Amino acid sequence: MFPINLDLTRLSVALVGNGQATLNRLRQFDGDGAKYVTVYSESPIPELVDQAGDRLHRYLPNSADVNAASIMFIVDLGEERAAELAAIAKAVGTIANVEDVKEYCDFFSPARVQRGDLMITVSTNGHSPRLAGRIRRAIENWLVPTWDRRLRELSDQREKWKASGADMQTLLQKTDEYIDRRRWLP
Repeated sequence: MFPINLDLTRLSVALVGNGQATLNRLRQFDGDGAKYVTVYSESPIPELVDQAGDRLHRYLPNSADVNAASIMFIVDLGEERAAELAAIAKAVGTIANVEDVKEYCDFFSPARVQRGDLMITVSTNGHSPRLAGRIRRAIENWLVPTWDRRLRELSDQREKWKASGADMQTLLQKTDEYIDRRRWLP
């Protein structure tokens, strides 16, 4: 597996599912600023209808719908239907994730902790999402909210060093010294 962060303000997302897990994923996308999300659901729960609004299509996507998406998330569908959609995605070149069914996934969504632009992710490559979630919770306790401020402070300082002509090696050294002086890391 190769880890990447996707900018969902630029990519089209197809979200397929009916229940609470689909709603949770949609809320995550909305919270991340995803701009091009289309929700496909044959039997959506009322909260999903409300959250999706006019993005909701009350049917499962066909091959043209899947082809129009850059990425597809399949959540809380039966395995047979999920397998069919994963096969369609593979045929048209759309990467897909079938939640909790590793063999149909082109990628996995890691558990993550985020403090502003600082993001730490944990993945088990689909072997144990529960373990990844527990590790995430442990990191959340350590990665206090002030890390967002620390990152912005360090970024501002880094820009000053660059403006004064620091090369990459100097930036690395100054960054380490800055972090160490403040005892941000053990």
